[in-house]
Amino acid sequence: MTSLEMRNDPLFTRNGFKTYGKWDIPVINKQDIPLDDVRLIAYSDTRQNDRAENTACGVHFFIDDYRFAGIYKDPEKSIAKLSQYAFLLTPDYSTYSDMNYWRQLESVAHSRWVGAYWQSMGLKVVPTMTWSDSRSYTFCNDGVENGSVVAVGMIGCKRSKIEFLRGYNNMLKTVEPSAVICFGEPFKEMDGNLIVVDYLKSRKVVR
Repeated sequence: MTSLEMRNDPLFTRNGFKTYGKWDIPVINKQDIPLDDVRLIAYSDTRQNDRAENTACGVHFFIDDYRFAGIYKDPEKSIAKLSQYAFLLTPDYSTYSDMNYWRQLESVAHSRWVGAYWQSMGLKVVPTMTWSDSRSYTFCNDGVENGSVVAVGMIGCKRSKIEFLRGYNNMLKTVEPSAVICFGEPFKEMDGNLIVVDYLKSRKVVR
């Protein structure tokens, strides 16, 4: 590949999708997601030619970042495997409050880009919402259409309940989601149309 071809490669420029906001974050379009029996499987548990019991599930990324690093770097590589499943939650790239601001912004933008890419390939996508402190509110909800079904993860949030609830309530006000797929036990103070998915049951994968 020549330098000019590389410069114009969509996987280099990442400019192939509609964007929103100050930071031109890619937009994930609102989609109809079946919510009558939501079950999730971890990306690390997905397999090629998976069993029907597993492909009826959605795929979540509430796992260590290194386990799905290639999803953004080489998105085409995993598309055939992921297309088996009912729907996909976007990657939960970390946005820790001790990360520099640009890293948190990058994590959100990468997650949205992957979701927009998957939708362009005909897959059903649920945006995973993540934030840190109030500084992240300027971008953490960008790229998600109002009224969308969204997802949040509760793993690791217990030690920062107040900060989590502030960000969660800001998300509810900004995005006005039609439903929130909640991975793990929610705080009793959480409002909205919560669809709770048990963490332990999600690890009982049929093989």
